[in-house]
Amino acid sequence: MIFQKDFFSKLIEEIKKIELNKIEKIVNLLSRLRNRKGRLYIIGIGGSAANASHAVNDFRKLCSIDALSPIDNFSEFTATTNDQGFDNAFTESLKTSRINKKDVLMVLSVGGGDERRKSSIGIIKAIKLAKSKGVKIVSFTGKKNGYAGLNSDINISLSESKQKYLTPFAEAIQPVIWHCLVSHPKLQSKRTFW
Repeated sequence: MIFQKDFFSKLIEEIKKIELNKIEKIVNLLSRLRNRKGRLYIIGIGGSAANASHAVNDFRKLCSIDALSPIDNFSEFTATTNDQGFDNAFTESLKTSRINKKDVLMVLSVGGGDERRKSSIGIIKAIKLAKSKGVKIVSFTGKKNGYAGLNSDINISLSESKQKYLTPFAEAIQPVIWHCLVSHPKLQSKRTFW
């Protein structure tokens, strides 16, 4: 019982620390994206990849935002991984989709990438490509000092990046944030079924 109490009380503390002004900035950015008919690219690895796929559905279905995650085209993603390596799978897909300055890249990640430790290099390369094209970058990460946190236009991260619950909290809060976004009256264009 003590573990559960500790887990949920710390999770609630983290949710209370989400910077609401950043949520509003993201809402405005995505509203402009939709108005100029840009595309929202959402990337993640591991549990964050599953979150990216779910987020694509919600932004498309509820907000009428043209959203895409390279991992959803499993055949292309794995073929590129086979031929050019996992580190290039996001960038090759983004290049084929003609990512450009009208678009937004949303990164979901626990660590956010670390070049020195060779962690999440595919995410780092995608961010570099996006920056080279003038694309705005939004990230939801566990660590604010990872590559994504340091190189995003707007980053929402956990308040304490050395906590024992870093991975489960980061991957749990990502859906809380995007569900807030897709429910926001400035973005939601279609009602949920329930």
